[in-house]
Amino acid sequence: MEYVKPWISISDQIEKLESKGVRIGDRAVAASVLREVGYYRLTGYLYPFRESSSVTDEVGRRHVEVYDRYRAGTELGAAGAFIAFDRSLRLLVIEGVERIEVAVRTQVGHVLGEHTPFAHEDGTLFTGAFTAPRPDAPDGSSAHTAWLQRVRDRQDSSDEQFVAHFRTKYDDRMPIWALTEILELGHLARLYGGLRNDVATRIAREFGVPTKKTMLSWLASVNYVRNVAAHHARLFNRKLVAVPKRPKPDEVPLLAHLSRSDAPKQFGVYNTVAVMAYLLRSIPSDRDWAERVAALLGTFPSTEHIDVSSTGLGAGWLDEPLWTTPDRSDHQLAVEAPSRTDSARTAERRSSGPSTRKSTANPANAPASPGQDHEPSVTRLRSSGRGSTTASSGR
Repeated sequence: MEYVKPWISISDQIEKLESKGVRIGDRAVAASVLREVGYYRLTGYLYPFRESSSVTDEVGRRHVEVYDRYRAGTELGAAGAFIAFDRSLRLLVIEGVERIEVAVRTQVGHVLGEHTPFAHEDGTLFTGAFTAPRPDAPDGSSAHTAWLQRVRDRQDSSDEQFVAHFRTKYDDRMPIWALTEILELGHLARLYGGLRNDVATRIAREFGVPTKKTMLSWLASVNYVRNVAAHHARLFNRKLVAVPKRPKPDEVPLLAHLSRSDAPKQFGVYNTVAVMAYLLRSIPSDRDWAERVAALLGTFPSTEHIDVSSTGLGAGWLDEPLWTTPDRSDHQLAVEAPSRTDSARTAERRSSGPSTRKSTANPANAPASPGQDHEPSVTRLRSSGRGSTTASSGR
């Protein structure tokens, strides 16, 4: 089908939203927001407010049909609230991924380097499937050879001074503990997946993860949300493509709530965020990431039509020990991080449910809220109120 929809002006975009049932409010603020984030992005955040109904097709299957009109009472300010919330969530995800990625780099380099400085080239440390020729490869190369070539390309294109040092002084050959510094999380996950089980399990247990299979699924999921956040895409109600494996309750008690019978069947971003919170317990530089995530989730801008469960968060889950217990003694690690001792923070965060949690902590750990420094138009739109679609603060 050929795309024939025309370009429309900002004022026409406002009229279009209004014709579909959106209350605009201050038109100058609405115009400012549309110039800042665009019609397409804005309506993505308004999507949960579209009218819908359950219908039965000709073979008796039921599905939800979504219409191109918004529910009564929908205000443009609702989109502003979700945009601001989602930005704060993305910033926290990027911060957490940075710590996890650096820690994984370090452990991969340290554990493999103990075998040999060039362990990444040593086929004996990898599975037969990783080193065997691939039937679908035109040149018959293995997954290991393909990985080495991708890393070689990255090494050749790097302008890092330390890479140039190895290039000129050591015949362009880098030991694994230096090479990991130029690897992205996706490269690390691919290398990790190819390792022998005994080697991979040793790395996993440095993070309190019981098996290679679990660790690999977690790395893939963390990398997925990292990519979503890094490209500024909508994150909070996204259905995960790369799903983190839910461990057995007795293997990782702090994540046991993910496997409960009342857990949401759809894997939302909460699942990966919970895994990140668990992994960060093994990293000494982390102090309050989990606290700030819980505080942010507690400020979710719930409405009549969407609430914090859209993130994959179950009822009462913010009161789980993963978020409320600063003591890390139950997290069995080869490298133990310092315990947090600020019991006042924990007490402050206890509440009756996830949507009423309050905290004085700045969720994104920034000098001012994202709405203040980074999105003035959206903040003004949000602060103007959302009318009948907005839940009370006590919901």
